[in-house]
Amino acid sequence: MFKAIRADLAIIQERDPAARGPLEILLCYPGLHALLLHRLSHRLWRLRLPLPARLLSQLGRLLTGVEIHPGARIGHGVFIDHGMGVVIGETAEIGDQCLLYQGVTLGGTGKAHGKRHPTLLQNVVVGAGAKVLGAITVGANTRIGAGSVVLRDVEPNCTVVGIPGRVVHQSGVRVDPLAHSALPDTEARVIRNLMERIDALESELVRTQACLQELTAGRPLHEPCGGLSQNLRDREILEFLGDNPGTTN
Repeated sequence: MFKAIRADLAIIQERDPAARGPLEILLCYPGLHALLLHRLSHRLWRLRLPLPARLLSQLGRLLTGVEIHPGARIGHGVFIDHGMGVVIGETAEIGDQCLLYQGVTLGGTGKAHGKRHPTLLQNVVVGAGAKVLGAITVGANTRIGAGSVVLRDVEPNCTVVGIPGRVVHQSGVRVDPLAHSALPDTEARVIRNLMERIDALESELVRTQACLQELTAGRPLHEPCGGLSQNLRDREILEFLGDNPGTTN
């Protein structure tokens, strides 16, 4: 228990520039209070005392605005920043050094018993208002953008943005976990690619019409009238739409 508390204090001091010392963190951080109460309720849950465990978790929800089911498994050094509106389901698992912002939901899908909530491996960052739903696994060092909805497994070292969440690989580039402005705008990039592709196709159509007019008039062609082949940007669009069978989102 004390090892977990020390790790929780250390991660808050590391990642929150507003933290001025251990005493302030202990007294003024509802995310930390929610974790402390959860660790007690989780111990009661493991002792097969579900009612006291649920009552303690409800007390934590009332005091902090963070709802954590006592059955959830949470590692060391987890930071729930601000915390209001965070919901963590019964079979959710959160690895060490994870960071959750306000409004995050680690929720279930369906009514079947058993594993139905997500598993976050170590050092995952989940942005404000993001929803991670179902018995999926989010790989280590992954960042989930604010407001995203993640419904599928995510490989390690990825960035996920959008509704539904789509994966953008960062290929070895280290990104500050607090730098939400560094998240890629995949929708804007795909829309820009579509506009450029439409412009290229319209230009090709005008050229083809000119070729047909030359052929109809019986005049020889001075250049071929072949169309444009699919390029890398077309494949990027297909990947975004999820229509490329060789792509995993």
